[in-house]
Amino acid sequence: MSAPLVLLDGASMWFRSYFGVPSSITAPDGRPVNALRGFLDAVATVITRERPGRLVVCRDDDWRPQWRVDLIPSYKAHRVVEENPGDEPDLEEVPDDLTPQVDMIMEVLDAFGIATAGAPECEADDILGALTIHERRDPVVVVSGDRDLLQLVRDEPVPVRVLYLGRGLAKATKWGPEEVADTYGVPVQRAGAAYAELALLRGDPSDGLPGVPGVGDKTAATLLAQHGSLEDILAAARDPKSKMSKAYRTKLMAAADYIEKAGPVVKVASNLAPDAELDWSTASDALPLAAEHPRKVAKLAEQYGVTSSIARLQKALDGLPNR
Repeated sequence: MSAPLVLLDGASMWFRSYFGVPSSITAPDGRPVNALRGFLDAVATVITRERPGRLVVCRDDDWRPQWRVDLIPSYKAHRVVEENPGDEPDLEEVPDDLTPQVDMIMEVLDAFGIATAGAPECEADDILGALTIHERRDPVVVVSGDRDLLQLVRDEPVPVRVLYLGRGLAKATKWGPEEVADTYGVPVQRAGAAYAELALLRGDPSDGLPGVPGVGDKTAATLLAQHGSLEDILAAARDPKSKMSKAYRTKLMAAADYIEKAGPVVKVASNLAPDAELDWSTASDALPLAAEHPRKVAKLAEQYGVTSSIARLQKALDGLPNR
């Protein structure tokens, strides 16, 4: 099997690094670098574990796209910070010490020549989804602590697996269609798509998605197992001759407007054209075997006090086969 394309959920990983590495880790000038150090160490670990030929760090250029809010106004509303009454709230509550470290991370990635990608009005999930859905050559490994991305798992035309970081990188587990189907009770032949439909039906408080009232995990999984897809569930709800119970039919029809609007919100934006619509930091997603700008890397390592993490990353790259 060819070397995989590894797609990293950048924001998910540096948030986890920020909260997982002590804030006492600082640069020589006193600035916190715990997220920077943790992120670089995590990337090195993933490279050593997965041995990719290509790698992209996917950016969260818009963490709460307006087009999703227009469809579901409650989408991520609880994460919004309203600094001044009357102002338009559009800021995510990000720790003050983290934002500067994201800039540091981007500097180091740029110096190494490691690709990043983002797009206007798109979350990192959308970039991960677009790159996954358009891949036709290599197996894909999506690395994230966001369970929503389980919707991307598949076997064809190339295998797609999600390395889920919910319990940390050391305990990360890799999910494919069988694992998603076994855990959530959805049809294995369309496990990824069915997981997105299950999430839509049950809702997700962490994203401000209300779901269909009275439909939880078990009910959503039962409906999907019985009917196969959300489209067929709704067809049965509209058909008075179907075997669906009156209670389920009533709940689903009452939530028809929500279900219609929530589809594009829950599912990744698969219509992005990676070559045309994504903002790339490099000309290629090929993972470099050595830093593209070694002097700049050495300068940044000294400036930020992350020499050991830079060395781990280079060691991970050294362990890859020559291409």
